[in-house]
Amino acid sequence: MCEIALHPPRRPVLPNPKARTIQMPARDGALLRAWLFLPEKSNGDAVLILHGIADSRGSEVGFAGMFLDRGYTVLAPDSRAQGESGGMFETYGLQEGDDLHRWVSWLIADQHPRRVFGLGESLGGAILIQSLVVEPRFAAIVAECSFSSLDRLARDRVAERLPLPQNFGRLLGAPVVWMAFLYARLRYGLDLRTASPEAAIAQSTTPVLLIHGLKDAKTPPMHSEILAAANRRCAKLWLVPGAGHTGAYGAAPREFEERVFAFLETYQNLPSGIQVREK
Repeated sequence: MCEIALHPPRRPVLPNPKARTIQMPARDGALLRAWLFLPEKSNGDAVLILHGIADSRGSEVGFAGMFLDRGYTVLAPDSRAQGESGGMFETYGLQEGDDLHRWVSWLIADQHPRRVFGLGESLGGAILIQSLVVEPRFAAIVAECSFSSLDRLARDRVAERLPLPQNFGRLLGAPVVWMAFLYARLRYGLDLRTASPEAAIAQSTTPVLLIHGLKDAKTPPMHSEILAAANRRCAKLWLVPGAGHTGAYGAAPREFEERVFAFLETYQNLPSGIQVREK
């Protein structure tokens, strides 16, 4: 169970002539790759968009177009051990937070945006939230269908496979998850218990828009509700009727764009903190 979680399948990345391919070394030496998209007419801001598990930056082309149409510079990285990025395994935010910190530094140095925003789907959203501990230069972020903690999500996934009521299944699944986490710590030195967007958002001052489909069968909406409750001052929650996992745009495309851009534009006219935070 643990090996499958740490080594999800890779999705191939097809060439995209509209993007510039960027590569950058991570702290552990893994070579990370991303696409950079430049708008025809820039609004001066940039956004990082992050894919979910067992996926690649290729799946974010649609969101890239949505931001490009509004003048944003877009950076779409492959998460470590996903797509074309290197790395031994997926760590669910433990190492990816520093990866994002490096991408933000690269983006600021290369493109000089006024502000940097972020949008992440599923695991991408969870990673984005966890990165706020080491990366305070995001002006605001949007996270769709993030988990609140890997421990809670893992117990949910085990419970799904048991022919029992969900709460009882989570209880019985706890020892299985504990053993998997112990295996990861003993073999790879990864303490997956600390993969917790809930803990990260609680100590952050970065504005966060949480989006979650009410019909999400993979990551229950409860996870985003927990995240919103962890920091009511900075987090806003939109629960989307009829939407499955990362399906908010498909269920309500016009409202999705209106809510996301209204949220980001709230912070576009504030004084940029990039230079202060960079120091």
